[in-house]
Amino acid sequence: MSRLHVVHTSTFRYAQPVQASYNEARMTPLSQPGQQVLSSRLEAQPHTWSHEYRDYWGTHVTAFEVLAPHTGLVLTAEHVVEVAPRPSRSLDVGWDLLHGAEVRDRFAELLADGPTTTVPDEVVALARAAADGLAPAAAAEAVCLAVRDGLEYVPGVTTVHTPAAEAWARRTGVCQDMAHLALGALRSVGIPARYVSGYLHPDASGEIGRTVTGESHAWVEWWTGEWCGFDPTNRVAVGEHHVVLGRGRSYDDVPPLRGIYAGPPTEDLVVQVRITREA
Repeated sequence: MSRLHVVHTSTFRYAQPVQASYNEARMTPLSQPGQQVLSSRLEAQPHTWSHEYRDYWGTHVTAFEVLAPHTGLVLTAEHVVEVAPRPSRSLDVGWDLLHGAEVRDRFAELLADGPTTTVPDEVVALARAAADGLAPAAAAEAVCLAVRDGLEYVPGVTTVHTPAAEAWARRTGVCQDMAHLALGALRSVGIPARYVSGYLHPDASGEIGRTVTGESHAWVEWWTGEWCGFDPTNRVAVGEHHVVLGRGRSYDDVPPLRGIYAGPPTEDLVVQVRITREA
């Protein structure tokens, strides 16, 4: 088991005063089996009002607004989370049940694709070939690996809103692209799948007490009788170095920060994630 101390800071600077700002932050981790939030705080400076709630997908949301002129905004999320190794999954419902009307109705939203997760015919064919002859759970992993093998990890060539088909055409992308492509590929063979946003401790050895530069990360979960997490970017099952923040159909359901403001364009944005393994 790992105990991770995460500090995520986003600093916005504006060329001229912003008159008003309305925002939603999805930067608070979830307590769930295998993940226990020991402490958590989210602070926006400045702010004049805030409210917390759970959205449709179960993600913790902090809504806040700033109704006074300001030339900067600093958002700090700080959490201590215990993360246990996930148990190996053995439940596998079989293709007949997975493709049945009950499952398709229950998971309709997680079988349908949007602009960022719709994959080209080439990826559909790749997914079908990878899944051929395998039980659903094994097929899901094989599909994710097949998609990942077709992409090179290259930062900066895409954005979080880049369509999966465009990332595939370039054969390059980052974790969001790989998650979006994996989702579209899984759904194309009838496996319900959802997008997961969170944090990743980048050092597998995880020396206790050492602070490292972490990263916001994205991976997927598929359902073949129960939910199972897999990190396509790193080609591994989700484990004790992954901290879940939120889930949805795609990135669009779980952005760390979304909002509008009245004022000039953002002049500067600095995002930093620092992670310390405490145990």
